[in-house]
Amino acid sequence: MPIFKNTAGKLKKLNVLPLDKEKALQQLLESNLQEVLDLRFLATEYPTTFGGRIDTLAVDSTGAPVIIEYKRNRNDNVINQALSYLKWLKTQKPGFFEKLMIDKLGPHAAEHLRLDWHNPRVICIAESYSKFDIDTVEVVPLRIELMRYRYYEDGVFALEPINLPEEPVLAATSAKPPQDKADASAPSSFDLLLNKASPATRELFEQLRERVLALDETIVEKPTAFYVAYKVSNNFAEVHIGKNQLKIHLRPIDYVDPQNAVDKIPEGYNWTMDRRVYLKSADELDYVVGIIEQSYKNVL
Repeated sequence: MPIFKNTAGKLKKLNVLPLDKEKALQQLLESNLQEVLDLRFLATEYPTTFGGRIDTLAVDSTGAPVIIEYKRNRNDNVINQALSYLKWLKTQKPGFFEKLMIDKLGPHAAEHLRLDWHNPRVICIAESYSKFDIDTVEVVPLRIELMRYRYYEDGVFALEPINLPEEPVLAATSAKPPQDKADASAPSSFDLLLNKASPATRELFEQLRERVLALDETIVEKPTAFYVAYKVSNNFAEVHIGKNQLKIHLRPIDYVDPQNAVDKIPEGYNWTMDRRVYLKSADELDYVVGIIEQSYKNVL
């Protein structure tokens, strides 16, 4: 869609510009993966034993490996190439990827992410796609995401999804179908996260959950093995449920925080969500929701 610049009430349409060099797109995104796609950068031009090099190798906030391929020319068959690299990835042992995470991100971040080897993602980034590209992605039962970029004058860059693949199910439940009634009644991720919480903390979480989801009907709530994530384009809050409190990780921005409730996680942990705030009672709810709303606005 067209992008307009507002100058003193006058709208001017920004022109689309070509990137100067073929590698410019890749370098731009690799330098800004965390900000643009909420991914941790691991490697560029990573060699495979199948031949060829993966443009960008990364890991997402749930620990899933991510292969990124860039379509620089109209005739590039970026989807087939990415699928070939995904096939190679699945033939490897997860230990190599865990080592890559530790080497690049440090042991604290690698431990926090916990590699999810069963749900890799492929992201293809191009200026345009053919109908054949889109049809191919729709019938392939894998996590393939097509994203279209535009580079405008005045240094404006835009990236938008073309398709919205379904979220993966947890590997533990997708590995095989339930064998008996006990499996079918296994506790959900929410139940497991709330198990250690006191009744008062459970009630506090429900109040917080209701307030956060009321911010925007497009907010996605996703429980993981360690926390409950809330996201629009990227995560803006990750709620860790303790016995007597909620610890909420937030976007790395400067907050309007007169009570100084937000603190910064030490850099050694290398987390994307490197701000946190604690919620211990309902009396603090309004203030903490106001802090979370600032993090939410950062991903719009």
